[in-house]
Amino acid sequence: MEKEYFAHETAIIDDGCNIGKGTRIWHFSHVMNNCIIGENCNIGQNVVISPEVVLGKNVKVQNNVSIYTGVICEDDVFLGPSMVFTNVTNPRSAVNRRSKYEKTIVKRGATIGANATIVCGHNIGEFAFIGAGAVVTKEVLPYALVVGNPARQIGWMSEYGHRLVFDRNNVAFCPESKEKYELKDGKVIKIEK
Repeated sequence: MEKEYFAHETAIIDDGCNIGKGTRIWHFSHVMNNCIIGENCNIGQNVVISPEVVLGKNVKVQNNVSIYTGVICEDDVFLGPSMVFTNVTNPRSAVNRRSKYEKTIVKRGATIGANATIVCGHNIGEFAFIGAGAVVTKEVLPYALVVGNPARQIGWMSEYGHRLVFDRNNVAFCPESKEKYELKDGKVIKIEK
């Protein structure tokens, strides 16, 4: 059976991987054993995807990204250049902690900017936006915009990636999609038409 994805001749794909139709894996990337990669993903150059990582559909992984065991990225996630996940909170070279890998879930539509670090065990909410260079050390709410080291929330983002400005009624509109959002009880929800 012919594979339904593209892998550059310098890419390494270990045994037991399930790679979706239309996915592209570029130069010098290594997909380690038993990974699941959904349809229409793009895995950039020099990416390492450790064993048993799960990527949903249409996940974009830019160059030089490290995705370690314990990470799950849902559909439509964007991972910016050179960002990294961790999987152990207290690593030591001489201490084997493979049985203590922590899980991190990046929810649908979230963006993680270039050179950001996601400390393991802290989930990223749907359509959250992690600024370039941020160091995430706690949970990130859906639609939240976080920046800095340690990362702190400075606002909210639309599903199209625009900063939301709420009026006195706690309502905001995305300038591109015109979709409506409401800020209620410290959380943002999209108002369906």
